[in-house]
Amino acid sequence: MKKSLLLATITALLLTGCGKDQDVLVVGTNAAFPPFEYMGGANGDEVKGLDIDIAKAIAADAGKTLKVENLKFDSLIVALNSGKIDFIASGMTITDERQKSVDFSTPYYEATQVVIVNQDSQVFNTPADLAGKKIAVQLGSTGDIMAKELKAEVVAFNTGFEAFMELKNHKVDLVLFDSQPAATYLAKNPTLKQLDIDFSPEFYGIAVAKNQPELLGQINATLSRLQSSGEYQQILEKYQK
Repeated sequence: MKKSLLLATITALLLTGCGKDQDVLVVGTNAAFPPFEYMGGANGDEVKGLDIDIAKAIAADAGKTLKVENLKFDSLIVALNSGKIDFIASGMTITDERQKSVDFSTPYYEATQVVIVNQDSQVFNTPADLAGKKIAVQLGSTGDIMAKELKAEVVAFNTGFEAFMELKNHKVDLVLFDSQPAATYLAKNPTLKQLDIDFSPEFYGIAVAKNQPELLGQINATLSRLQSSGEYQQILEKYQK
């Protein structure tokens, strides 16, 4: 009887998501990408940011409590597909390659890659000028993917902060990074500057596992509500100050 009860309990846990609280939605993010996600709060131990505000709205609309898992960016999709998290909100660009592994919401933010260099750096005018250069990027980011396509020497870090420190120490030629987070770093680092190079725009989306169409529908409904109500614009302005 005890053995049968144990097997029944294990089966029940597997059927309910390994014991995951059904009243909680778990978002995965990498809190080193301000203003989209970063560590803040009174004690610096709270994950905050534009994506987190959106994630809170998604959870609230679903009648659930939000739990935030702060993970390495390049481990987020693995965590999603293993069931550790329910969705990803982490300034993640929608790409064909990622869409092989996950489904994305409707786009909610348009961005582009920018080149950041030291003030005394040589000038780069086109993407072709970056070939063969030593480029610092965040591991698994769009900048990482693009730098490899440019046939550059890529130095990848877990956070953008580390990539910018490598640049400030003159150990790389440039950083390739998303526009809005790059602006945040530039505001705090006057020894760096941005170069205007024409890159194609990219779009951020919320990622869910391919077996979660209902959750994807809920997320899209929340994004639509935030846009139509003007609440999304308020969130955007809050983090662009």
